[in-house]
Amino acid sequence: MVSPVSQGGRPRQPSLAQLRAFVAVAEHLHFREAAAEIGMSQPALSGAVSALEEALGVQLVERTTRKVLLSPAGERLAARARTVLEAVGDLMEEAEAARAPFTGVLRLGVIPTVAPYLLPAVLRLVHETYPDLDLQVHEEQTASLLDGLAHGRLDLLLLAVPLGVPQVTELPLFDEDFVLVAPKEHWLGGRGDIPRQALQELDLLLLDEGHCLRDQALDICREAGRDENTPVTTSAAGLSTLVQLVAGGLGVTLLPRTALRVETGRNDHLTTGYFADPAPSRTIALAMRTGAARQGEFEEFAEALRGALRGLPVRIAKG
Repeated sequence: MVSPVSQGGRPRQPSLAQLRAFVAVAEHLHFREAAAEIGMSQPALSGAVSALEEALGVQLVERTTRKVLLSPAGERLAARARTVLEAVGDLMEEAEAARAPFTGVLRLGVIPTVAPYLLPAVLRLVHETYPDLDLQVHEEQTASLLDGLAHGRLDLLLLAVPLGVPQVTELPLFDEDFVLVAPKEHWLGGRGDIPRQALQELDLLLLDEGHCLRDQALDICREAGRDENTPVTTSAAGLSTLVQLVAGGLGVTLLPRTALRVETGRNDHLTTGYFADPAPSRTIALAMRTGAARQGEFEEFAEALRGALRGLPVRIAKG
């Protein structure tokens, strides 16, 4: 291995391109896939990794004809390399924000039980108020969104809180009640004073594992005294399918108020009922990395979004 010293006697500094190449290889353990991810040719990527090894004076990657492995030093330095690249990304983000707020790319992550009902208002706000903002929307479940936020793949999240995650700042937008949705002739249909205890014995339909709305509904049921051994039918990956199952008489479900009109408005086989105060509810918020370079911009965006959502059947949070 060549010593990491240039001909002038000074230690060589690795380039960002070399670090990006190494991190891509560390994540994929495959040169072709790593090259495709960062838009380099495979020979160029291999050369960048070799140059980084020469600059650092350590072997980072073990190459065989069939697979790629990280050396012990590679395992340790891959984490360092990621930190360096994230820091450079933060530097560029801060410089962009300093040049002009509400310009450039904003990568917004949204959970599936929010996206169809709030995105029209979000997109309208961006179009009318922030026309120079390049909004990119990613619909994913909460765990994936938080991972994307932590690793810099996403800038801002729109989801249910509280999250209880360190280094994530929540900007509450509103609270909304849950509504019982049942088959048309159900005995709870049309009521406005349903006690939570009614959930103890109902045939309840929920979303699949991984949806935060499923977890919220189960929490509500536990608070209502529902036996944890009482079966819950899980049959739907989305709210639209869930509502169709209810219309078919397979059980009842809980919908957030913002989803009610979209999901039940065109179905004559459904009825709704409202819970007695205090009704079970959820809080929807924007979430960002604590200390994000664009924190002031995101706080302003949250306040503007609160105003844009005032026509919905929700309780707007105070800024």
